[in-house]
Amino acid sequence: MKKIFKNFIFLPLILAGAVAFVVMQVKSKPPIEHKEAKYPTKAVEVISINKIPFRARAMAFGNVEPKVVLKAKSEVSGKISYIHPDLKKGASLKKGSVVLRIEPTSFEISLNQSKAGLAGSQSSLAQLQAEEKSTKRALSIAQKNLNVGIKERNRIKTLWDKRLISRSALDQEEQKVLSLRQQVQDIKGKLASYASRKAATRAQITQSKSQVDQSKDTLGRTEVRLPFDARIGAVSVEKGEFVPAGGLLFEALGVQAVEITAQLPTKQFRPLISGLSSRNPNSSISLRDPASLQMALSNMNLEARVRLVGDSSAVTVWDGQLIRLSESVDPTRDTLGLVVAVDNPYDGIIPGKRPPLLKGMYTSVELFSPAKPTLIVPRKAVHQGRIYIASEQDTLEVHAVNILFQQGDIIVLDGEKDSELIGKKIIISDVIPVMAGLPLKTIEAEEYQKNLALKALGEMIQPISNNGASK
Repeated sequence: MKKIFKNFIFLPLILAGAVAFVVMQVKSKPPIEHKEAKYPTKAVEVISINKIPFRARAMAFGNVEPKVVLKAKSEVSGKISYIHPDLKKGASLKKGSVVLRIEPTSFEISLNQSKAGLAGSQSSLAQLQAEEKSTKRALSIAQKNLNVGIKERNRIKTLWDKRLISRSALDQEEQKVLSLRQQVQDIKGKLASYASRKAATRAQITQSKSQVDQSKDTLGRTEVRLPFDARIGAVSVEKGEFVPAGGLLFEALGVQAVEITAQLPTKQFRPLISGLSSRNPNSSISLRDPASLQMALSNMNLEARVRLVGDSSAVTVWDGQLIRLSESVDPTRDTLGLVVAVDNPYDGIIPGKRPPLLKGMYTSVELFSPAKPTLIVPRKAVHQGRIYIASEQDTLEVHAVNILFQQGDIIVLDGEKDSELIGKKIIISDVIPVMAGLPLKTIEAEEYQKNLALKALGEMIQPISNNGASK
């Protein structure tokens, strides 16, 4: 019991000594050094933002149709006597080839009859002209006889006045003069009738010539020639078959040019024409004036590239030309039809690599506006209407931008409102966290900037997938 009491007395002394030791150790420790905390430096890729040549680009899709389609119909009725051996679907024939004939016998007979009628009318006119000449000579002779008769009557009258002859002799001469006068008048009347008779005959000749020309024309229509180099479509007749006038014979597709009515969303058409007014501020377009509309299309100077959907090969590209717009907007798809023409679609054929543009092929039409200096940035550099900039002090700055439109992975900015950004370095890599003043280590993405310039000009074309969307 006494031992426990002694331990209890020494316990507070031990605790006090321990506390004193701890206090002395804390006071003797050197003070803690404080270091200034900073954000860690973030490495980012940057490119310089400047106005560079840019071409607005839009993609439309449509089917190929021949520019010229001839649906040959029979202009006369008859039995088909000849068909070209190559007049078959898919065959190619040269301009001027005789592809079909209709039995011409009945038309040749009609032509011969018309020629005979013309020859008869011409013979009648020649006969009238000969009779007119003869009548004129007869009139001259009759006039001379009348003059002689008048002289003889005057001589007899002189003798009668002297009472050297009888009255009956004078009366007899008077009767001769009257008879000669009647003869002259009859000849003049007959001669006057030749003018109307010749006019009637000439009219008959004109009518006969018209009948001959008509018969020749009808006979010529029994032979069908191709008016241009063509590929043959559907053939609707066979040799020996009777065809009525107006009956369909065959279909010929011109190979000189094709047209593609490509459907383009209206929102994509607006960027293509956005620079039109600035290039010609005094111009105005009237949809009622075809000349004004055609001039506006010419002023657009749009470049068109046609390629087969699903084929990304560089050799399957054709140069096209925008020639007209469709008359209305499709209200269901909100698209505008652009008619693009491609000349000589059969040139440069490479078997197995570059086919011709055939009717019905599904194509994409890529349209480019003329290049002009534009302020653009890559799509990945824009974050909810803002871009991140590396300042001259290599710190992060956040700027709001005014976006005009987006084209693929390119954003077009308002060059006037965002002009203060020119020359700045924009960040194209991800930044986490986004804090103004964040220290940066910039890395110049030179190769990316070169590719961006090529994309702005449309030189880096993305392949077209089978469903009509760019990959």
